[in-house]
Amino acid sequence: MSTAQTPPNVLTIAGSDPSGGAGLQGDIKTFSALGTYATNVITAVIAQNTQGVRAVHPIPAEMIAEQLDNLLGDVRIDAVKIGMVASMDVATAIRDALTRYRPRWVVLDPVMVAKSGDILVDRAGIHAVRDVLVPLADVITPNLPEAAVLLGTDTPRTTQAMATLLPELTHLGAPYVVLKGGHLSGNACPDLLATPQGVEWLEAPRIATQNLHGTGCALSSAVTAYLARLPGEANAHADIHAAIGNAKRWLHTALDASQHLDVGQGRGPVHHFHAWW
Repeated sequence: MSTAQTPPNVLTIAGSDPSGGAGLQGDIKTFSALGTYATNVITAVIAQNTQGVRAVHPIPAEMIAEQLDNLLGDVRIDAVKIGMVASMDVATAIRDALTRYRPRWVVLDPVMVAKSGDILVDRAGIHAVRDVLVPLADVITPNLPEAAVLLGTDTPRTTQAMATLLPELTHLGAPYVVLKGGHLSGNACPDLLATPQGVEWLEAPRIATQNLHGTGCALSSAVTAYLARLPGEANAHADIHAAIGNAKRWLHTALDASQHLDVGQGRGPVHHFHAWW
């Protein structure tokens, strides 16, 4: 267990992003910015930049299992964030490893659709995320296109349609669901939080920026970091709720500070280290 002198250890299981704003690299930046020690297991090598995804090369499930067993057999992991998973074999390998070496917290960001609109996984990958990994997670953080893919429905265009999806998402098995509404139009970004205690809207003003690359990765990894920093005895609803709220506020500031970066010619990244640089 981490103490005041030793930061918690966190793990990202995700694909790579050479531009550094999303995926494995973005998660490591978020973990580090929020005072946790970052470890990682790579699931796919992606040819990607701020303008889109050109190619995806999945890592074999056997190699992912080997990475997980070697890491988890040595390093205490307090919380894990799962990102891009492309196949049932990989999902099963992750589930088996995290069942053997169960961390306190598991956060799943069902990465299936890039900001550019590129679909990153096939139908088997969708089933793997929905049927194997969602029930393993404490918190899932789908955006609207990802929620639609998980449920095999159309992407919501209104807050009313967004709210309609929430009961089906909660039935997939994760006790906490953060349904992100950033794809909707308007001056606010309405996220919908489902917990065992009920449902509530979490709204923040929309920031006028095109630097949206990796925002989903940043939010889910921030939730993971804040959960990892909770005291060892903390598992109450109020603690999880606070971790999610803190993560949203951190991301809002990171988006606002993204204007100070100049990365790429497309959608730039958030400023993970806004509190440090």
